[in-house]
Amino acid sequence: MTFESVLMMLGGIGMFLYGMKLMGNSLESAAGAKMEKILEKLTSNKAKGVALGAGVTAVIQSSAATIIMVVGFLNAGILKLAQGVPVIMGANIGTTITAQILRMGDISGDNIFLMLLKPSTFAPILIVVSAFILLMSKRQSLKDKTGIFMGLGILFMGMTLMQNSFAPMAESEEFSKLFTLFANPFLGVAVGMAVTVLLQSSSAAVGVLQATASTGVVTFAMAAPIAIGCNLGKCVTVLLASIGVNRDAKRAVSIDVTMCVLGSAIFLIAIYLYQGVIGFDFWDDKVNMGAVANFHTLFNVVVAVIFLPFINPLIKLASKIVKDEGGYTKMDQELAMLDTRFFDTPNVALEQCRKVINIMCDTGKESFNIACDLVDKYEEDKRETINENEAFLDKTETVLGEYIVHITEHPLSARQNIFATELLHTVGDMERIGDHVDNLAEEAEIMHNDGEKYSDESMAEFNCLRNTINEILTTTSKAYETEEQELVLKVEALEEVVDDMVDMMKINHAVRLKDGTCTVERGVSFIEMLTDIERISDHCNNVCQHLLQRMNGLELSTHDRELKTEEEQRAFKELYDEYFARFWVV
Repeated sequence: MTFESVLMMLGGIGMFLYGMKLMGNSLESAAGAKMEKILEKLTSNKAKGVALGAGVTAVIQSSAATIIMVVGFLNAGILKLAQGVPVIMGANIGTTITAQILRMGDISGDNIFLMLLKPSTFAPILIVVSAFILLMSKRQSLKDKTGIFMGLGILFMGMTLMQNSFAPMAESEEFSKLFTLFANPFLGVAVGMAVTVLLQSSSAAVGVLQATASTGVVTFAMAAPIAIGCNLGKCVTVLLASIGVNRDAKRAVSIDVTMCVLGSAIFLIAIYLYQGVIGFDFWDDKVNMGAVANFHTLFNVVVAVIFLPFINPLIKLASKIVKDEGGYTKMDQELAMLDTRFFDTPNVALEQCRKVINIMCDTGKESFNIACDLVDKYEEDKRETINENEAFLDKTETVLGEYIVHITEHPLSARQNIFATELLHTVGDMERIGDHVDNLAEEAEIMHNDGEKYSDESMAEFNCLRNTINEILTTTSKAYETEEQELVLKVEALEEVVDDMVDMMKINHAVRLKDGTCTVERGVSFIEMLTDIERISDHCNNVCQHLLQRMNGLELSTHDRELKTEEEQRAFKELYDEYFARFWVV
């Protein structure tokens, strides 16, 4: 093998890996967070889990990436172990799609249609057309879709280079003799594992095997153990992903490794036992790219079929391997959603941030209602709950802010950058809601220590305002989860209702101060509480305005949106009248 051939082979491998990565990233960006949402909605249906795992892996072109994603979801408590295992099985099947695509290199013939189907023909066309679109287009969505075809073209160009670098070896007796050594099952498995670990991709390792098979010197006896070794090598990447995760995530990784090791052992024993007793007619036949792809797919499908009925025994075995652990708090569980393993799939990482923000909103609502209870009747244990919630919100703001910054250090699309910026704004608003709630609790504590209470009239008005804030917090959380524009408009209307209610309550309170119903000290305290409550509604509106701007693809601003259309103004007025009448009942 000449120095030029070596360089051509290395260049081909590099292009192959980059093309596969580009295609997977572009598919993931084009699909958005849909794949992750599908994974999260898995039921106990095992077959459905296998199918979804295979589908997601076929999209992102990496079984290791899918398994790492599942490990992250298990670590965050989003998936249960019984749901994650079928997805892992499906991921191992989905990774074979790359080899099936590459088998197109076997196409031959002088027909113009067949020539166009050959990778060496259509790959340059894909690259040229895709490059033109990427350079000329300004729409990110179109660039994401085009990146899929650019990646596919580069992948096939890399495969063509590898094939060309191996072509001179077809006539080399030394190369043929060297490859006969790999007919030894132990050596073949070791080589397959080594190549996979080196390239960090079983798909790429099988691709190299397919390129070598195109020389015509590889037999089934040589290819089978190498292909099995490629599947085993993937376990190393997955094992690295299990470092620092919780119990169920470690058990999922141990199950994947167990299936790969036992599946490989079963396959090797079955193949060589049959060959020794009866014998395969095609054992010494030369294999092409299609045959390698078929064996790779067959291996993963059979392993999944063998172990699918034994998910529960596998979980029990994993429970013995990975013992139960304690000391895992609720806060740890929620912040575990921000797993660094998601950085390689930014859409997943950003989606996890959105979920944590929803938890912050729910926590703020819980604290707000407890604080309102303290105003009416002070209880020390409830005050402690608010302190715990405030500590959670403060810690979450710090952790989430750092996590989002780390996400932005990775290559992001324009849409993802806007999303990240919006998340940073929203985190600040959610933490400020917690601060204002803490102020309410502090005022309630001061009143309790001074032995004072608000008048019945003041508390009646206060409870009306409380109901409105509960509605606006609930609507904000739902709007952020569903991204429905109607809910954003509802939050705007509720925020205006809160402003007018607070203004009227201040006027009414001034009257009570004049006639002596309330003392000056309680009057000042009441006004401060109204100010904090009004700020809570302002921050909810900020969250929804940032969400709306991101949904419309606009640059984020701290200014409120102006209602521009008559239809919007009319809908806003109807909502305002409805909510003001509903909540302002004293």
